[in-house]
Amino acid sequence: MTEWRIEPTDTYERAHKHYEKKQPQELKAVLDNLDRYFKTVAQGVHPQFVVAGYIHDEGKGIRAIDQRGGAKGKLRQTRLYVYPDVDAKVLYLITIGDKSSQRDDIKLSADFVVQLKGA
Repeated sequence: MTEWRIEPTDTYERAHKHYEKKQPQELKAVLDNLDRYFKTVAQGVHPQFVVAGYIHDEGKGIRAIDQRGGAKGKLRQTRLYVYPDVDAKVLYLITIGDKSSQRDDIKLSADFVVQLKGA
């Protein structure tokens, strides 16, 4: 049985570097939630059936993982957009953004999924 793996996109890598410098607490909180989500999926729970307050369904199989439950104090709203490819058992990390980029991030993520599926 193939194990799940994480595959970051180039867009994600660039956004990650930005958040490391500009919003490290938000990045840590989002990555902690990603770790929880990934461990649950790796244990055999279907990615679409993982339910938590920090997970948002964005359509087309895209999930947004936010900063909730992270550090004490007020964190800026941040979302990591992921696509779990159930057949390939790959969790694609698409991009990270905040409230101001949410619409563009969702469109970018949807375009990524369409391209990935070759549709």
